[in-house]
Amino acid sequence: MIKINLLESITDRPTGAAMVEARVANPRVQTVLMALTVFGLLILGAGYDFVSSKSAHEAAQHELENQRRINQQMLTVNKEQAELEKKAQEIQSRIDAIKKLRESQQGPSAVLREIKTRFDNVPGLYLRSLEQKDGELTIKGISPNESSVTRFGQSLEFSSGLFTNLNIETQREVVQGQASDKGSSPSPDGTTIPPAEVIGFTVKCSYGAKSQAQPAATSTSNQVAKK
Repeated sequence: MIKINLLESITDRPTGAAMVEARVANPRVQTVLMALTVFGLLILGAGYDFVSSKSAHEAAQHELENQRRINQQMLTVNKEQAELEKKAQEIQSRIDAIKKLRESQQGPSAVLREIKTRFDNVPGLYLRSLEQKDGELTIKGISPNESSVTRFGQSLEFSSGLFTNLNIETQREVVQGQASDKGSSPSPDGTTIPPAEVIGFTVKCSYGAKSQAQPAATSTSNQVAKK
């Protein structure tokens, strides 16, 4: 018959902290604990890496969207700027064309207009010819008297610098068709009529078109004509 001492078996077993210490001291338990610790650290590291990577990806995605939006805005601004520059070039081209047109209007047509205005302001003047060469004008005409030629010359002289270097030459001329071989023609009653004479004049001057010269010259010639 087998006898077991229960008192000795109970007292020999480790309890409490001693039991835990005994189990921890076991190599197998230590290996399992180490494996669990390493596995837990790996899980924590993987989780942290996942969270940080996701956060960085979202931030990068947000930054990318901002850059795309900014790039789109820049493209829109560049397009509007190109359109504005094109419109500015078109406007500048129109301005240049208008300037050229105004400059061209200061040519022969402007000269004829200025001369015609002054001839109209002095009754009795007739224009024979008008020649313009390198800014120099040669005006030839006839007048019934010298006073009309003087008034015409004054309208040119007081033109606010439109006509300068004025030189006037006059000479008496006989009207064509009025003179006979003896220098006179008989009237129906037998009396002698002297041939009609006019004043032929040649005006030489320099013409320099100015933007404000035309109205000043016109007003001056009108004042001279009224005198």
